[in-house]
Amino acid sequence: MLTAILLGLVAMFANAEYLLGTSLLSRPIITGVLTGLVLGDLQSGLVLGATLELAFIGAFSIGAAIPPEIISGAILGTAFAITTGQGPEVALALGVPIAALALVIKNACMIFILPLFVHKADKYAEKGDCSGVERMHLLGGFFSVNLPIGLIVFLSYLLGSSSIEKILNVIPSFIQNGLAISTGLLPALGFALLVKMIINKKVAVFYFLGFALSVYLNIPITGIAIFGVILAVILVNLNKPAQVAIVGGNDDDDDF
Repeated sequence: MLTAILLGLVAMFANAEYLLGTSLLSRPIITGVLTGLVLGDLQSGLVLGATLELAFIGAFSIGAAIPPEIISGAILGTAFAITTGQGPEVALALGVPIAALALVIKNACMIFILPLFVHKADKYAEKGDCSGVERMHLLGGFFSVNLPIGLIVFLSYLLGSSSIEKILNVIPSFIQNGLAISTGLLPALGFALLVKMIINKKVAVFYFLGFALSVYLNIPITGIAIFGVILAVILVNLNKPAQVAIVGGNDDDDDF
């Protein structure tokens, strides 16, 4: 029971990233280490967390696309792998579907719970009560995101890995396949929404330049980013208005 409570608190602490800013507390490399610390196996927590980090390395919110709920997936995958004495393959086998399933629960909470606080915040805003708006912001995040994820981790670990596997096995295969496919499409959808907002005739050519460098020259993304920064610096310097130095002469010089 105590271990389940501590893991639930770890999940809630990782969700504090939204409160503290982009501190990356939610990444598996962090939650895996904290999970290993709770279970008394820091080394395994670090190894499993790093493995899950590679699996979820592209799981970032881009545009309107929301990635799988990596906090619960990483914590539970790491915890079940450590307690069963298994390796990273177990952490991946359990972590990925748990993250996809937790995302559904998280979205449901944000649809049905968060609007209650948002509408209350609107009423405070009409009255000019800034402290009330801030209070609804904090409470809405806690009850719609922080607390549900903590409860998911707490109850899941309390039930045990065998119970979680049974629950996952009950879900029809076509639903699991659909979740897997949609999870893979979310980053592409996010990029598409982001490109739609920022792309125009002036910058579209750079997008296709990066695509061509990647496809035809096999340059990795890091290399393309470096070339992009260099090109941006060159273009900024070329487009700077010419600075003309005006040298003012003394009145006494006119006498000569």
